[in-house]
Amino acid sequence: MAVQLDGAKAATDRPVRRTGTPGAPPGRHGPRRWRGTPYLLLLPALLATAVFLGWPMVRNLLLSFQNLNMKELIQHLTEWRGIGNYQEILGSEQFWRVTGRTLAFTAVNVVLIMVLGTLIGLLLARLGKKMRLTLSLALVLAWAMPVIAATTVFQWLFDSRYGVVNWVLDRLGWHAMAHYDWVGTQLSTFFVITVLIVWQSLPFVALNLYAATTTIPQELYEAARMDGAGTWQVFARVTFPFLRPFFLATTFLEVIWVFKAFPQIFAINQGGPDRLTETLPIYAFTEGVGNLHFGMGAAISLLTIAVLLAVTAYYLRLTLKQEAQEEQEEAAL
Repeated sequence: MAVQLDGAKAATDRPVRRTGTPGAPPGRHGPRRWRGTPYLLLLPALLATAVFLGWPMVRNLLLSFQNLNMKELIQHLTEWRGIGNYQEILGSEQFWRVTGRTLAFTAVNVVLIMVLGTLIGLLLARLGKKMRLTLSLALVLAWAMPVIAATTVFQWLFDSRYGVVNWVLDRLGWHAMAHYDWVGTQLSTFFVITVLIVWQSLPFVALNLYAATTTIPQELYEAARMDGAGTWQVFARVTFPFLRPFFLATTFLEVIWVFKAFPQIFAINQGGPDRLTETLPIYAFTEGVGNLHFGMGAAISLLTIAVLLAVTAYYLRLTLKQEAQEEQEEAAL
């Protein structure tokens, strides 16, 4: 018996080698992980980005320094021009007119999209279940329609001879609009394009805003109403502070989407009449493919990217500065 007890005691006194226990820190008792694993997982996405985005950008950059017209393209000639394409573009009044027009067009569309999308999103939050489902379904169907299909529908709606818009306006008493050519002037063409782009963008803003409102505690609304706050005060003091990150991110995305809008403008009137509705993407396509100045078109496309980066950088700087000021005010309180 004593021998057995001594043997058991000796067995318990031996150090036990642990191979890993549940909950133990992986660096101490578990298997050590390679620190490069996250980068290895990102490698496929980085390779795809480099192949499908990086390499075309490099080719476009090289093309922008060449004088590539139809002659050079047929004869497979490479005629380097240096920065001559950029000098010619930046010295052209047409480029600066198109740039200013693009910035104004983007600003008007983004403001309309954000204001109307916010109102529709708040309306969704107040509607009953059935009406909310009906309106959400209509928004999703509008959002799901392909761009070219939607543009074709709008071309028929605003057609000068058979368009529904002209027919309705004529019935309402505006007889001068019976055969009005909506793509005959700069302002009317931009009006049609703006209505189309805003109509296509509203579902994204409205549905995301409604989803964001569901995260706001209802107790805050009840407390604000008990304090006598009106509709605008409730939105300014309760809804907007919670949705500020949403507004910043959505506005940023809409600026990019509207700035680079191409199929809507080109399909409506190809930048006409008299190239008065050309934006930078249309201008790059017209010069590069339409006029067969491929090097010039490549340079314009890179300048378009530079302008867009400058606009987005300025916007991000303003938002970060505003957030820093708000944090300082909260810390002071």
